[in-house]
Amino acid sequence: MAKLTKQQHLDIYYYLKLTRLLEERLVNLYRQNKVIGGLYRSLGQEATAVGSAYALEPQDIITPIIRDLGALLVKGVKPREVLCQYMARVDGPSKGKDLNVHFSDLKRGFIGPISMLGDMICVMGGVALAAKMQKKNLVALAYIGDGATSTGAFHEGMNFAAAQNLPFVIIAEHNCFAYSTPNSKGMRIKDLADRAKAYGIPAQIVDGNDVLAVYEATKKAAALARSGKGPAMVEVKTFRMKGHAEHDNQAYVPKELLEEWQKKDPLDRYEKVLKTKKLATDADLKKITARVEAELEVDLEFALNSPLPDKSITYENVYATAKA
Repeated sequence: MAKLTKQQHLDIYYYLKLTRLLEERLVNLYRQNKVIGGLYRSLGQEATAVGSAYALEPQDIITPIIRDLGALLVKGVKPREVLCQYMARVDGPSKGKDLNVHFSDLKRGFIGPISMLGDMICVMGGVALAAKMQKKNLVALAYIGDGATSTGAFHEGMNFAAAQNLPFVIIAEHNCFAYSTPNSKGMRIKDLADRAKAYGIPAQIVDGNDVLAVYEATKKAAALARSGKGPAMVEVKTFRMKGHAEHDNQAYVPKELLEEWQKKDPLDRYEKVLKTKKLATDADLKKITARVEAELEVDLEFALNSPLPDKSITYENVYATAKA
C-alpha cells in the first residue's frame, strides 16, 4: 500500500467524491440547457486524474485533458470555477470566453489543453526544457489519451523529451476508445507503453481504476524525472463509462463491456480499501460526502448567480500590451 497517512487517504477520497458529484451537478445543468457547448465526463476514470495529481509536488506543472477534472481539483481549482466555466459565466477563469477545462493558471501549476491533444506533449516538453535550463526542481506532467498517441505531434514530443533528457512525466490514458473507434482498429499494439519504449523512455503499466496504484506509479515516475534521469510514462488501463461527451449515447460500446467495467468502479473499490484497512468507517465516508455536497450547493448557487459576460470585455486579455 502507498505510504500515506490516514488523512492523506481521506483527502484522496474527498477528491474522488468531489469529482464524481461535481460532474453529476454538471449533467443536471446540461439537461437544463445551462451548459454552453459539450460536457465531458470522467465517470470511471476519476482515479487516474486524482491519483496522479496527488503524487506530485506543489511546484510541478500539469496539463490535463477533458477527462482529468480531478487533477485540476487536486491542484486547487474550486467547483464554482468549473461550474462558471461550463456555463460561460463572467466569474469563470476565462470570464466566459472559453469552456470546460480550457483555462490555465501557472500560479496553481496547470496549463489548459488545446483540442489538438497531441500538441500538448510538445508544449509540456517546452515547459520541462525551461525548467531544466533554469535548474528548477520541477516536473512537467502531461495527460494524453490513447487516440492522441497516434498523432505526429505526440511522437515528435516524445522523441524530443527523450533526446533532451527532460524532467517530464506522461500519463497515457488507455480507456479503450478514441471517440467511437475501438483501439483495436486504431493501433496494432495492445500497450501504449510500447510507444514510450520506442524512444528509450521507461514506462509502467498500472490499473487506472486503482487510485493507490496510480499514485505509486506516478510518484515513481516523477522521482525518476526529477532526479535527472529523463522522461517516464505511466500507462493507466481504465475505461470511459460515458460517451465521448454527454451528447454521445455510447451505442457503439458492447453492453457486456460496460457491465464488466462497472464492477471496477474506482470509488467503490477505494471505499472497500479504506474500510478493509480500517482507515475509514462508513460514518467517515458519509461525513466526507456531506462536506462535498454542502460545498457544491454553495458553489452552484454562486455560479448560477454569476452573469454572462458583457461585450465590453470582449478584447480584454486577448492582445498583449506593448511595453514602453
